Amino acid sequence: MPFFPTAPVRIQPYFGYRNRERLHITARALRSRVDRFEKGGRWRAVRTMLAQFVSHEVPDLPVELEIARPGGTSHRHQGLTDKEGYVHFDIRLDPEWALAEQTQWETVVFHWTNGTGAHCIDGHVLAPGTATGLAVISDIDDTIVETGITGDFGAVMRNWRRVLLEMPEERILVPGADIFYNALGGGAILPAGDGHAGESQPATNRPFFYVSSSPWNLFSYLVTYIRGRGLPLGPIMLRDWGLNRDTFGSASHGAHKLVAIEAILATYPELKFALIGDDSQGDLTAFSAIATDHPGRIRAIFIRKVGEAMSPEELAAQKAIEAAKIPLWLGDSYATGRDFLASIGLLGDEEARAIVETVETTDPQKK
Repeated sequence: MPFFPTAPVRIQPYFGYRNRERLHITARALRSRVDRFEKGGRWRAVRTMLAQFVSHEVPDLPVELEIARPGGTSHRHQGLTDKEGYVHFDIRLDPEWALAEQTQWETVVFHWTNGTGAHCIDGHVLAPGTATGLAVISDIDDTIVETGITGDFGAVMRNWRRVLLEMPEERILVPGADIFYNALGGGAILPAGDGHAGESQPATNRPFFYVSSSPWNLFSYLVTYIRGRGLPLGPIMLRDWGLNRDTFGSASHGAHKLVAIEAILATYPELKFALIGDDSQGDLTAFSAIATDHPGRIRAIFIRKVGEAMSPEELAAQKAIEAAKIPLWLGDSYATGRDFLASIGLLGDEEARAIVETVETTDPQKK
């Protein structure tokens, strides 16, 4: 039963991304109030978190996406929400839309009508700059935060308190993740606030993309967490959940991530990528498959170990990555050290030296 059955229809935009030829962005029509993750006691926390999962989707809602290019040329594209409330825009840019030198966020606008009249809300599209040759694809679950909501259904039940009682600011950041990620990404973080179609804002120098097995229902929660911890923002590829094997089966996590990463690599054939994950959901195996299928595209792989012994499949994946001569880091701390950074050729510039200095100062073993 929806928590807010009489709430007005609203649009929840998700972060999009584009290259010169195509723009991808998704939104969802929901009958709910805007998410506010504020302190207010345990009952309020439970109600807030339950509302994330007990969503009231709005199907068959016409939605317009307004895109404005520099110079004022504006176009509107029509979409219709599906049975789960999603509307997906995959737009061919004709003529091609050149990318700026620096990576930036570009503002688009969603338009829709509900019982109170016409409404609009901003969306944000990541446009990687031409000056960068490297982008980052990162897992979320147990890589930057202990989610407790992925894995099999038993894992969800064992972590019910974390799922239902903890607001984003209460979640535990993986030690050193903020320093390491910002050193790797560099540059600005998308500020909160309103904009207008065609406006742009600076992003991290190296584009960031997040891929997670968490449900789309937690998008706002995860964005609030990432913002609050000062981590680089980027498009977040989540998935739709159901009470079935496709959601909770162990193989489903790797399959979802493979599809999402493949789509990102296909969109940016000129970029190389650093992949960051952990050993709790088959990231090493998935990353090895990506590296094998896309020779020369993967610059480095980082796997945070959370204490589990490596499976035969993971050992085989490790050998395949090393055979491909792709730098691989396996450790429980983001303090990578000079030797690993030297091995991937990052010690030859000032930015790399700054990375070394910042990650080494967060290494608890050196304090």
